[in-house]
Formats: sequence, C-alpha cells, structure tokens
Amino acid sequence: MNALEIFDRINNARAKSGRESEKIYFVAVSKTRTIQEMQEAEKFSCIDFFGENRVQEAAQKFSNYGEKRIPWRLIGHLQTNKARKALEIFDYIDSVDSIDLANKLNRIASEIGRVVKILIEVNTSGEGVAPENFSSLLDSVMNLKNLYLEGLMTVGPITDSERETRSAFAHLRELRDRAKISTGLNLPVLSMGMSGDFESAILEGSTMVRIGTLLFGARNYA
Repeated sequence: MNALEIFDRINNARAKSGRESEKIYFVAVSKTRTIQEMQEAEKFSCIDFFGENRVQEAAQKFSNYGEKRIPWRLIGHLQTNKARKALEIFDYIDSVDSIDLANKLNRIASEIGRVVKILIEVNTSGEGVAPENFSSLLDSVMNLKNLYLEGLMTVGPITDSERETRSAFAHLRELRDRAKISTGLNLPVLSMGMSGDFESAILEGSTMVRIGTLLFGARNYA
C-alpha cells in the first residue's frame, strides 16, 4: 500500500478518536528491507522514522546507507551486550524493558556525552516489562541522567478480537496516564499499533504507529 494511503487511514482514525489537532507519528518498520527500499520510502514526507528490530541487521545497513534523512528507532528487544552498538546507530531506543538495560544505556551514554531518548516497552500482550514491574523500572529510569523518557511502547495481542486488542492498548494508555501523575513528566509518546491493528491503537490514544507489512508488502527473508 502506498504510504500516503496509509497516512490517510492514520488521519481518519485520528479524527474518529477526537484528536484531529494531534500528530500521529508514522514509523516505517524496515526490518528485512533493503537499503533501496528504505531510501524509496523516506521520499514520502509522511514517514517520520524508520524502525529496526535487530542491531546486527541495522548495523550492516547503517554502514552502507549514506546520509540519513529521517531518524532511526530501535523497536526490537535489545540485549545489554549490544547496547553500545545500538547507541552508535539509533537516534531513539524504544524497547527499554529492564533496569539492567536502562543502567547499561545510561552508563554508555554518559561515556559518549549523549542523552538518549527512550521509551519503556511494557508487556500488555507480548514483549516488554511486566505491568506489575513497570513502576520499579520507571523509578529507576527517572534517576538516570543520560536517559530521557518520552513515553511507552507495546505490541498488540495476536487475536482477531478487536475488544482484546483495544483492551491491551487501553492498558498501556492507563499506565502512561498514571506515570504522568506520579512523575510530573509529559510522556507524550504512546507507540502502539502495527499493520493489522494501528487504527484500533489510535482510537485508544496511540501517538505513534509502526507499519511494515502494509507499507512494504510481505517481508523479505534471507
């Protein structure tokens, strides 16, 4: 599907949610995609970011990509032993899911003189920190000077039930809203919704959707 067609669907869902003046960010998920596919995609002004899942794959692309026109976000699980390489490549780390990872990122960021913008990934249906452990991770991140928390991320459940999907997204929004009160932070980013469920996510408050298959077609596999 053309990026502009997806953008129209994003805008229509935003209008239905009653947030017509609020921007919904469009992350093009470029996992398994070639550099050429990515460079074609970034010609569309409606695409705000690329999202990559694996540090090793992203590193191979990064070394041959040339000038980046839009920022790159790490949206997949990050092992602590790949944290330094991730910070060499990515503008944002969206999948912080443990205190150990947060501490490692903060230490490396301090060494290189950088403040890293992050999201905490919460497991409302799949990967991420368990909701019952979210507060502990949030408290730890708040004390790390080289991490800047912008919001939360989740992956929707694999289900045909729109009710279950929207419930998972609503859960993340509620966690974010409580975190705003407890921390005093704005936390503007709710990254939730992918190719099959992004409209439901927007209706539940998503401010950032991650679209891969719908944009590029079926994944490329080696």
